[in-house]
Formats: sequence, structure tokens, C-alpha cells
Amino acid sequence: MDVLFGRNKKEQLEPVKAKVRGQIPPWLQGTLLRNGPGMHTIGESRYNHWFDGLALLHSFAIRDGEVSYRSKYLRSDTYNANIEANRIVVSEFGTMAYPDPCKNIFSKAFSYLSHTIPDFTDNCLINIMKCGEDFYATSETNYIRKINPETLETLEKVDYRKYVAVNMATAHPHYDAAGNVFNMGTSIVDKGKTKYVMFRIPAEVPEAKGKGTRSPLTQAEAFCSVPSRSLLSPSYYHSFGITENYLVFLEQPFKLDILKMATAYIRGVSWASCMAFHPEDKTYIHVIDQRTRKPMPVRFYTDPLVVFHHVNAYEEDGCIVFDVIAYDDSSLYQLFYLANLNQAFEQNARLTSAPTLRRFALPLRGDQNAEVGSNLIKLTSTTARALKEKDDQVYCQPEFLYEGLELPRINYSYNGKPYRYVFAAEVQWSPIPTKILKYDILTKSSLKWEEEGCWPAEPLFVPAPGAQDEDDGVILSAIVSTDAQKPPFLLILDAKSFTELARASVDVEMHLDLHGVFIPDKDWVAQKQVPSQGPQEGAPRA
Repeated sequence: MDVLFGRNKKEQLEPVKAKVRGQIPPWLQGTLLRNGPGMHTIGESRYNHWFDGLALLHSFAIRDGEVSYRSKYLRSDTYNANIEANRIVVSEFGTMAYPDPCKNIFSKAFSYLSHTIPDFTDNCLINIMKCGEDFYATSETNYIRKINPETLETLEKVDYRKYVAVNMATAHPHYDAAGNVFNMGTSIVDKGKTKYVMFRIPAEVPEAKGKGTRSPLTQAEAFCSVPSRSLLSPSYYHSFGITENYLVFLEQPFKLDILKMATAYIRGVSWASCMAFHPEDKTYIHVIDQRTRKPMPVRFYTDPLVVFHHVNAYEEDGCIVFDVIAYDDSSLYQLFYLANLNQAFEQNARLTSAPTLRRFALPLRGDQNAEVGSNLIKLTSTTARALKEKDDQVYCQPEFLYEGLELPRINYSYNGKPYRYVFAAEVQWSPIPTKILKYDILTKSSLKWEEEGCWPAEPLFVPAPGAQDEDDGVILSAIVSTDAQKPPFLLILDAKSFTELARASVDVEMHLDLHGVFIPDKDWVAQKQVPSQGPQEGAPRA
């Protein structure tokens, strides 16, 4: 397991041609660009957690039936400082770094103070975000890094705090049909308040007179905030949901203790140790109306859970329906400490809670005549319930759709709309993905792809040109093998039948990645000729 998780991966700076088996659809022209941790040891020092590793970008360029592969470490300030010192000198969430022990007491005191309200890492290893015509490597801190999606070169460092008052932000933004970006982050003890801030970045901005094109980030706008239920213990969250008119945010009882975080450096512990799941607490469901820019007054809540990935959300007959991958505890994060990623990991690593696709339904209009205890959901499409309680509270009970899946993706043209298919990695009771899954929400049936010794990455759906059906397109997934004799490959599946169309094998050291995007070749043309192009058509409107 250390070969796959803990061993540093080499860069492939120059494109290498893949060996293609099968037939790649002639319309599939573009680049699959992905992100994830690739380096966990620097000199004699080693990160504690797999999610701490230095970001390694990699891409598959698909053109005229041929595929080329390249990879490059994100040249973040964190990367440069660590490589120059030949040891870890910048703290990550699961690994606290310390100054040179030879430094004097004044330097040590200054280092402590700088970690009290930390200046987080710019090691952006989670996802890729499109903003206007630019692409950024992202994580969950206030920093993002602009990159060249073709050469993988690292460009400007951007601090969200220059534009929006957030200390952390999700790596899973949403896009509307025009290409406007919606995201949210946490503002920690700002003017005596801790709050969750929803913000919007426009797809394009007018040229400033005499200054040329400006980044859309300069026009980022916070349009709503929700106060944290606890000033010093805000909720951790990885994503959120969006419909045509609403945002859905789960304030879950997986919390970050700010006081513990402020003293973590001097106590010799990581920031991750300051996070805890509180099973005695509720999960609160916040609904923000994009039109009024205000939260709904009804207090929705459900049982304690941990959600990393929202799948989709939409409006139906006076209700919001939203789907998430939920756990009953926070055991997933604990399993990915590198000390646990040993040879026995695949056999012994057991989640104490399996990731489950759960559907919730929320009534948008209250029924004043409804009795306490009555179900406010009248939809025939789901068994999810919302039970009226006293004092404008509503207890939400989900419909359990499927157990054992993670890293969900959909046809993004259906984001914020009623949809049918979820594409995901099947994981069961172990966090190791062994299969690619297509789940049909309507028929409750599934199709799967698997191959002995293969670990698939997040399956990404690419629609065919002129597609009429939701599943008319292909699935792309980067596959690594536990067999040293079997090279990694890009898998291309027919999204309807889930049969293999082609694979492109590359003789390189490929890392397990997290998330990414597919950039159609039309976007390369757009960057050179057209000043504005949004993501694919059909995303929710602002």
C-alpha cells in the first residue's frame, strides 16, 4: 500500500504518448486535468496524513484518437519552501511543521504567534476550478493557485481574503449556465462573529480603461452569510448543494475547535487533531434563497452525520430535494493517516460507517394547519420525510438509496435540476475504490465496471455532442494498479451501457488523485479567440 499511497511519485514533465487499446469516440477531443497528493516525504521528514501530500497535477490530452500524458508538481510557495529546506517547513492540516531548533527564542515566539491565527498552506491539492477563462488548483484554505491547464505550469497565487472575508473555502464550487462561480467559506471570529459566507464570482468583468482585462475574482461578491451556531466551533464542510433558486448547506456536528487550533502549534499537535465529531448534536440544514439573499426562517435539522460530497439538488412541487453521500461518523478521515496505510490496509481498514447515498426533501412552504408530527412532504418520487415540530422546527428523515459509494459525479447539465444517474466509485466498508458504479435513481438499479487489482479514480462524465439522453456520453477514470507489472491507464466507458470503449496505458508512476475537470478543445479555442465562455449549458441560473 505504501507504493500507492506513501511513495513519492516522479513528475512526467514532457508529454508521453499512451498505448491505446480500443476505439476512442472521434468527438472526444480535450484534456482530462486532475489533482491530488503526490509527495509525502521530503528529506528525512514525512507527512502524517495522505491528504497533506504536495499537490501533483496530471493530465490526459485526447486528440484524434490518441492520448498523451504529463504530470507536474504544483510549484506552490509551500512546495518551494519545503524543497529548498529539504524538509517539511510549512504546516498542513494533519502535519504541524516547526522552525529550525537552532533559532533563538524570539524567532520561536514569533512562529507561535503566526500560528495562533494560521496563515494556511497554498498546497492546493484537491480540485480544479474554472473562473472566467482561467483555471485554478484549489484546496480548502483561503489560497488558490492559477495554473496553465496545457503545460501544468504554476502561475499566480490568489488569496480569497483580498476579495471575500473567508479563512477557508470549499474546493467544490458550482457554476451557472453563464459560467458564474458560486462558492462558500468560513469567516472565523471576524468582528466578533464566526459565520459561513456564500459568495459569487462573475464569469467575466468589463475591461478597466487603460488596464485591459481584469480577473473575475476582483469582482467576487459575498451575497449571504449564516452565523455559526458556535462562535468557537464552526462546522467542517467539503461541499454544498445548489438549485435554480436556492443554496443548501449542512452545518454538521463535525467541528473545528478554534481555541484548540489557536494553541495547536505550541502544544505540538496538528490542526486536524482540533476537529471532532459530536454524535450528541444535530445536523442543521440551511436553505438560502438566492433571490432574497437570505436564509429561510424554518429550522430544518436531521440526525448527526458527516457529508463530504453533495451529489445534486433540485426543486420539485414546492420542495427542495437534495442528495448527499453521508456517513454516521468521521472515521473516513482517520483511516488515511499514513501510519495506517500499510500492507494490511486493504484487508484491515474498516469504516465504522459505510458511505450511503441519502435523499432529503424539504418543504419550501410551511403548512400552518399541519399537526405536530405530521409529514410535510407529499412527493411521490421519494420516501424522504419532513416532520413538523414545535417552534418552526422540521425534523428531516432521508430516503436511503444506495450503500457503499463515494466520489460522486453527474451529468453537470442536470446540476440543480431533476436527474436520474449518479456515477461514483464503489467503496463498501473500505475506503478503497474497487469498482466504478452507475446508479439509476429511478429504477434503483446499477451497472458496474471492475478489474482485478485496479483502483479507479473519481469517474467523470463527458456528454456527447448534441446529447438528448442524460447518460449519452462517456465516463473517464484514471486507473492505478496494485500489480507492478500492469501500467496505469485512462479508462473510457460508454456511459449508457458501461462497457469499455478504450483504455490508454502509460508507462509512468501515476498517483491516486482526488478530483478534476474535463476541458473540451473548444475551450482552448475560446481562450485564444473569444473573451467569455461558460461551463457546459444547462447548469442552474443565478
